[in-house]
Amino acid sequence: MSEQPETARKEVVQRGLWFEEYEVGTAYLHRPGRTMTEADNVLFTTLTMNTQALHLDAAWAADQPGFGGERLMNSMHTLSTLVGLSVAQLTQGTIVANLGFFEVSFPKPVLHGDTLYAETVCTDKRESKSRPGEGIVTLEHIGRNQHGDIVAKAVRKTLVRKRPGASDADGGAAS
Repeated sequence: MSEQPETARKEVVQRGLWFEEYEVGTAYLHRPGRTMTEADNVLFTTLTMNTQALHLDAAWAADQPGFGGERLMNSMHTLSTLVGLSVAQLTQGTIVANLGFFEVSFPKPVLHGDTLYAETVCTDKRESKSRPGEGIVTLEHIGRNQHGDIVAKAVRKTLVRKRPGASDADGGAAS
């Protein structure tokens, strides 16, 4: 059994995409999904001081029309998980800041036991006019349940680093 010298070892660090790697119109599918649990709902709801009975009170929720008498997952937990599912693939170590969330919607409820799957479409990108070495990327996050139904959508603008050593001539131009 022969050993290879240490210099032959290749290392790959997980990271998000540099500005130049985003492609407008590309859909990035994030896996695995995340099954939403009652414990997630109660913990998130109480940590954020959201006393909405629709998330916490099973007896009250059972008497309400429209959702089959079930408690709903806190929509802010759904949004946070939707964005969180994208981090490893898109923004880990490459994002500078979230600039804003727009057009947030929840077309269908998420219930305890539903699994949330995320996908992100890059809808726009441009170089930052005020911050050399960075660019603004617009992302549309889409959350689907295990049946493929859209349960959440959000448009997010992010400030993203360019690849270290990249110049404006290296493909950083707006698409």
